Amino acid sequence: MSPSIATNTMVDRAELLDFLRMRHRALLITQRVDGAVQASPVNCGVDGAGRIVVSTYPERAKVRNARREPAVSVVVLSDDWTGPWVQVDGDAEVVDAPDSVEPLVEYFRCVSGEHPDWDEYRAAMLRQGKSIVRVTPRRWGPVATGGFPAHLTDAPA
Repeated sequence: MSPSIATNTMVDRAELLDFLRMRHRALLITQRVDGAVQASPVNCGVDGAGRIVVSTYPERAKVRNARREPAVSVVVLSDDWTGPWVQVDGDAEVVDAPDSVEPLVEYFRCVSGEHPDWDEYRAAMLRQGKSIVRVTPRRWGPVATGGFPAHLTDAPA
């Protein structure tokens, strides 16, 4: 079996959004008060404006950090651990209830499809006081895959 070679594929914004729309697992990376990074595993989607969206609660560290310092990173992963991934750097905006309800409907649709009872969903989002974090991509790295550096694949095992 030949080793897999690591890849880095530069993509434009449209290609990035197409890549992101198919993936819903990510790490949202924010900055703590002391400057250290804080990483939160999240489910995410892409809204109609091309922002990465995350459903959360206003008390969470990621929310407090993003409110204070909106420059964040999102590492979007494939479901398959060895699949492609990308890091997106952007500016976060936190939207709280009740203004978060319709963006949360859009979030649900882009991650899970249609809900059987949207009125029930909206009421639950209000009852839970859910917030949404929207990250507008500023820059992104290449879509990458893990593996060996190409120069090592020709070396004898």
